[in-house]
Amino acid sequence: MTALDLSNYPGVQSRHVNSVNGMTVHYLEAGPAAAAAHDGKQPVALLLHGFPELAYSWRKVMPGLAQAGYRVIAPDLRGYGGTTGWDSRYDGDLDSYRMLNLVRDVLALLAALDIKSVNLLVGHDFGSPLAAWCALIRPDYFSRVALMSAPFAGPPSLPLKPPDDSVHVALANLAVPRQHYQWYYSERGANADMLNCEQGLHRFLRAYYHYKSADWAPNRPYPLESWSANELAKLPTYYVMNLGESMAQTVSPYMPDSASVASNQWLPDHELAVYTAQYQKTGFQGGLNWYRCGTNGDNAADFSLFAGRQIEIPAIFIAGSADWGIYQKPGEFEKMQSQACRRFIGVYLIDGAGHWVQQEQPARVTQLLLQFASQDA
Repeated sequence: MTALDLSNYPGVQSRHVNSVNGMTVHYLEAGPAAAAAHDGKQPVALLLHGFPELAYSWRKVMPGLAQAGYRVIAPDLRGYGGTTGWDSRYDGDLDSYRMLNLVRDVLALLAALDIKSVNLLVGHDFGSPLAAWCALIRPDYFSRVALMSAPFAGPPSLPLKPPDDSVHVALANLAVPRQHYQWYYSERGANADMLNCEQGLHRFLRAYYHYKSADWAPNRPYPLESWSANELAKLPTYYVMNLGESMAQTVSPYMPDSASVASNQWLPDHELAVYTAQYQKTGFQGGLNWYRCGTNGDNAADFSLFAGRQIEIPAIFIAGSADWGIYQKPGEFEKMQSQACRRFIGVYLIDGAGHWVQQEQPARVTQLLLQFASQDA
């Protein structure tokens, strides 16, 4: 992996560790040196990214947590970035991307780094359900969990219901036919659609990040009434796409103009280039395989083992106030607060941020995480 330019983020270092559930994991670290942290006295913060992101998405939060005394670890998760040893094929080892194996990845990483406990576990986007499952399954290992942008509704109840595809049929039969993005991401052609798109990978990522951020003014989310075609069709097209369009085609009309790109403070072009370079090397299929394990129902069968269980450790939820991710699965935001978490502390919606909250408003995110870490619960 080409060395990352972390010069603007003092104390953040790029590292690798071997023998992590069959992988060599690339991770970013900030705070006290590993040797000093092995005495168990130094608090640890573990940060889990989402799609299409990397450990690099935590670059703005890590220095503040480190300055507060934390040893901060942010890995490139299975399927991403500089981590190697994962299967990048569509027809490859899909089972390795099932959520419970991703939990194994996290525990194996901590063991490889000789970390015996984590004081603050944080997950954003798809890293949020991963953090939630880590917290639910191993409350002895994790002390507090902060879920960001993607609510966690808890394990499915028993008996398991067979998958109901009727909503997808109904979406396709709307006057303006639509398709849910997670089912598009599960298609064989999704990786190539994005990697080899007409506008080029860098411009695709720029439009994608812009369209889901607070910079796109029409992002004004509100709760949906149900998981039904007419309600889901109210979501922006980055969540419920026009049927027959690729994601690259979906976001292309929302490419910001050159002046907006030049003035972007939360994701300047040289930092977006880090994502471009990494995805050019790896493609998107690793990350897309996470979605496939959800849409094909395999995760649900695993999750049923924990029916009735709650997250026992203190939990909070952080998101941008302009983030539709809060409401993209109707009812989950409410279930997270009332059912899934026994010691739920609160919801924090940050103005001036959309979906990429830790990049758009890192100072406020850092403040909230440190506040949560220090308060009685």
